Amino acid sequence: MKKIKKIIVTSYNSDWPQIFEQEASKIKQVLGSNCIAIHHVGSTSVPGLSAKPVIDMIGVVKNPEKVIQPLENLGFKYKGEYNIPMRFYFNRSEGAETNLHVYEEGHAEIELNLLFRDYLRQHPNARDEYSKLKEALLKEESSYEKNNSLFTGYNLGKDAFIQKILQAASFNRIRMMKCTHYAEWEVAKQLRNKYFFDPLSISDPYTWTFDHPDHVHLVLYQGVEIIGYAHIQFWPEHRTALRIIVIDEKYRQHGLGSQFLHLCEQWLKRQGIKSLHDEARPNVVSFYSRNGYSEMPFEDPSGEPPSIHDIAMGKRL
Repeated sequence: MKKIKKIIVTSYNSDWPQIFEQEASKIKQVLGSNCIAIHHVGSTSVPGLSAKPVIDMIGVVKNPEKVIQPLENLGFKYKGEYNIPMRFYFNRSEGAETNLHVYEEGHAEIELNLLFRDYLRQHPNARDEYSKLKEALLKEESSYEKNNSLFTGYNLGKDAFIQKILQAASFNRIRMMKCTHYAEWEVAKQLRNKYFFDPLSISDPYTWTFDHPDHVHLVLYQGVEIIGYAHIQFWPEHRTALRIIVIDEKYRQHGLGSQFLHLCEQWLKRQGIKSLHDEARPNVVSFYSRNGYSEMPFEDPSGEPPSIHDIAMGKRL
């Protein structure tokens, strides 16, 4: 468990919109024609809402891979994705502290943040409820702790409220996230057991992968509901294995499995991964075939022999 010293939340500052405009102008200038839009998001974008004195911004661009050097020249530090695949996250602490989240046009997180901001702007009661929640969280010791998570208890403690507002704002996009919040891990474990280990009457033998750097666990959201789960293992030589991908039964027959698989492929390709492999059950071979997979040697680098019951399939990304 890691502890942090303090979290600063202040009353709304009417200078925040002006600070945003000044910073957005600089960002647009260095990104040039690659920049489509800069949005002010987060609590500092909602008049009357208490907030950390940090300006949160979303940059919408044509090609996010081309923004790192220009933004670093502007004083930003590139921090990676954290829990959101295909996000380019930057921070600058000099001058006006700024968090900049860069996405390719069309990324679901853009709409999510704008809907959340606009709902709070239009509903003062919800805005004030959010302020009171922050006050309550600041009094809890767990808010200053990180328990096997990228984020503090303070950030995780706001999740239920955020989900409630997104539902009220009719957010219904498909989006993929790395498992981070305890609620995401709970559903991921439920789906693993329900569809893979309970039918075999065994306990999950691979829980050690939850904390292993070569394994990533992803959940698929539709709106605020988690509807799917995937487990990917990274191999040497730019190869990966799709250990599990599943859509909860009540959400099937709508093409969501293919959407989830495509998001996984897109994310992996962005990281330089050359191929994705799977040992497919015979009853799902047609699903992989429809999505461009063909029979391909599995070649597990651990030396584990191939499954005699499944069919080794793969795809060049």
